[in-house]
Amino acid sequence: MSRSFVKDADESVGERLPEIPLSEHPNYVTPRGLAQLRARLVALRERRDTLRAAADTLPQQRELAEVERELRWLTTRVGSAIEIEPAQQPRDRVAFGAAVTVDSEEGEARYRIVGEDEADVEHGLVSYVSPLAKALLGARVGDEVTWQRPAGDVVIELTGIDYPEDS
Repeated sequence: MSRSFVKDADESVGERLPEIPLSEHPNYVTPRGLAQLRARLVALRERRDTLRAAADTLPQQRELAEVERELRWLTTRVGSAIEIEPAQQPRDRVAFGAAVTVDSEEGEARYRIVGEDEADVEHGLVSYVSPLAKALLGARVGDEVTWQRPAGDVVIELTGIDYPEDS
């Protein structure tokens, strides 16, 4: 039998997994976002240690490879994090970490501009590189901006800006 069709017993399962892509953008984070990344890192290290102690089945070895891959990505993200303090942001215009209230023909909505890893649209957390955040960054209360969306552009009015302490 040809060796090309045989998997060596010592071949690492993790060698076949592609690395998780890293963003090309600066890794800005809120204090809350950095704390979340660090908590994920601790939890993943604990999971890795548990798997290493008991990784005797193929599914456990695969999970270990996936955890180690995510750990490499997460370690890089924490290491490249640029923490932005909301207290140091301008109060009169939208900047990173701002919680904004906007009004449009679709109604009023509230969003918080955060880092890519913290973004969660269902909870109103939008990445600073998203089209919505790009439209709002630098705006002041009373400004109207155009939010360019795939579903069609929407004109929104900025009706409020604040910088929550827990961000």
